[in-house]
Amino acid sequence: MNPDHRAGHVAVIGRPNVGKSTLTNALVGAKVSIVSPRPQTTRHRLLGIATFPEGQLVLVDTPGLHRDQGASTASAMHRWMNRAARGALAGVDVALLVVRAGQWDEADTFAYEALRGAGLPVILVVNQVDRLKDKTVLLPYLGKISEGRDFAGVHPISALKRKGLEALVKDVLQHLPAQEALFGEDEITDKSQRFLAGEMVREQLMRQLGEELPYATTVEVESFAVDGSMLRIGAVIWVERDGQKAIVIGKGGERLREIGTKARQQMERLFDAKVFLETWVRVREGWSDDEAALRTFGYHD
Repeated sequence: MNPDHRAGHVAVIGRPNVGKSTLTNALVGAKVSIVSPRPQTTRHRLLGIATFPEGQLVLVDTPGLHRDQGASTASAMHRWMNRAARGALAGVDVALLVVRAGQWDEADTFAYEALRGAGLPVILVVNQVDRLKDKTVLLPYLGKISEGRDFAGVHPISALKRKGLEALVKDVLQHLPAQEALFGEDEITDKSQRFLAGEMVREQLMRQLGEELPYATTVEVESFAVDGSMLRIGAVIWVERDGQKAIVIGKGGERLREIGTKARQQMERLFDAKVFLETWVRVREGWSDDEAALRTFGYHD
């Protein structure tokens, strides 16, 4: 064993839509977590495995961490995502608190306090610094949000442009135990190709219909078969009402074809294989507030 090699689990935490999945993908070097401009695009806890000569980061990407609304007002989906985010804190060695440059509000404070309450070292990752028009505000901003908070490190980065990641990785590795890699060098996630295929379809739904159907859709992969050099995939898009089904399909089926085409292209890049993708839209009323339906669609602890 190389005594200098380090490996461990790293929680990627923050309020919704600050770039947690973009950061995970940038560190892994492949798209393992879907990304869209819509808050709460990430619904599942998944591992992104980033392997470097000096060590291995097992990144736990999570849904955005936010305050519980209470059982009477929060949907079953909302409660599930909060459980997934909080569950990510179990068994990790260090946490990355991701915030958007120039911003800090009660939601960021809540996420920080949740991490400190779990007894974890917290490295502050200030993302999207490239979007700050006036760079002179960065240092005063960092000083203000660090005051009274015990950060193990502070790193201004741009995950999208891959700026500042080398120093971040070096810092994170110092907080991980000295041990051999936990996963193989060629592994990038703990999720199956079947799961990732469903997420690629859902990403296109979020990107193209986020304003019209923010959380009323989910995707179930009914079939996934290897046919020679081709993958044959059948995916069902579930909605909650007939009117939503019509929106997803679009005039003459145009929107559904566009969703399928872009999802297929993403799959082919990720899987490095030809993909034949079929999609259908079906209705299940109230699925997002039905615990049994959520389990059927793969939302389980």
